[in-house]
Amino acid sequence: MLTRDDVTRARATIADRLTRTPTLHSRALGAHLKCELFQPTGSFKARGALNRLSSFTADERRRGAITISAGNHAQAVAWAAAQQGVDALIVMASTASPQKIAATRSYGATIDLEAETWIGAFERLPLLIEQTGRALVHPHDDPLVAAGAGTIGLEIEEDVPDADAVVVPVGGGGMIAGIQAAIGERRRVIAVEPARASTFRAAVDAGHPVTLEPTSLADGCNAARLGDLAFALCRHLEHVVVSEEEIEEAFRALYAHAKLAVEPAAAVGLAALLSHKIRAETPVVVVSGGNVDAEIASGILGSR
Repeated sequence: MLTRDDVTRARATIADRLTRTPTLHSRALGAHLKCELFQPTGSFKARGALNRLSSFTADERRRGAITISAGNHAQAVAWAAAQQGVDALIVMASTASPQKIAATRSYGATIDLEAETWIGAFERLPLLIEQTGRALVHPHDDPLVAAGAGTIGLEIEEDVPDADAVVVPVGGGGMIAGIQAAIGERRRVIAVEPARASTFRAAVDAGHPVTLEPTSLADGCNAARLGDLAFALCRHLEHVVVSEEEIEEAFRALYAHAKLAVEPAAAVGLAALLSHKIRAETPVVVVSGGNVDAEIASGILGSR
């Protein structure tokens, strides 16, 4: 299980090599915004990837890293591997964002696009691990990755000490697992996910994580399955599901009122607030990333 001490150790490992992202307040939106889009790779994922890659043994460094991702974790692992001098192979579905594929390649990683779906990509991952012998950097079900993401919680606690809700977008659940471990005993942590990528709800309903084929515009939340770690730590948390239309409205609101050019997944938490599915006096919303294709962004912004 993951603890606050694990998150504190992660901060000691990565803090001097990453951006201390700002927590901005928007009166118009009625929330504080933890702006993870300002990380080196454009999302919170750099935290967990760097923490995990920093732990590699000499043997793991020799064998290289492998991961699977819709794009943000892919970029983060590619970047962190380059920082650590480790070769990286990234498994992605062929339907992944072209912008995120190109960005991942720009950090020097090799990309496998043989799978046509995310379920297929997850099925392909163990085969490639067996064939290549690489060390897995799991996007959300690795304690070191989750601990790195959890450092967001420590910063929120310091930046907004009177916060009465921390609103976290969920895909595979690594970020919310880390934040819950870091501050869950001190703060109200709320999970928000797209209706078209509702692995959290499916896991809670089934009593265990189940595999789905996610189809949300918020591709950063399109994990095929909630991680076991997130399920163990977070299944009791408040949980909100938002529609594609609500995500798009929050996307436009972040652009118009906070001047933040985000990706759809980064608007998921705010969507729950703006649709009045969460009530809080001093909420902090994690704005998880800014890696958005220009055509998608212009399409959402121009749709009203």
